[in-house]
Amino acid sequence: MKINIELPSDLENELSAEASQLKLPLPEYILRVLSFRPFLPNPPQTGLDLLAYWESVGVINSRPDIADSQQHARQLRNQAEKRERV
Repeated sequence: MKINIELPSDLENELSAEASQLKLPLPEYILRVLSFRPFLPNPPQTGLDLLAYWESVGVINSRPDIADSQQHARQLRNQAEKRERV
């Protein structure tokens, strides 16, 4: 589907700069932004709201296999430091 829209010049410049930083053509970058945009009709306003939202969507406690998050983070860091560079 093709859609033609007129962008305000400041928005076009902002999107062009972001696309340039990612070394993407502007149309591809815009498609990515539209495809992966977060949609929350009522976004969290406080840290407590954010925590409640994360719990409701299953982010918190999504990895019951990780008993000690600090130890898990150390293991990941250690693996990353020891991996071979390509």
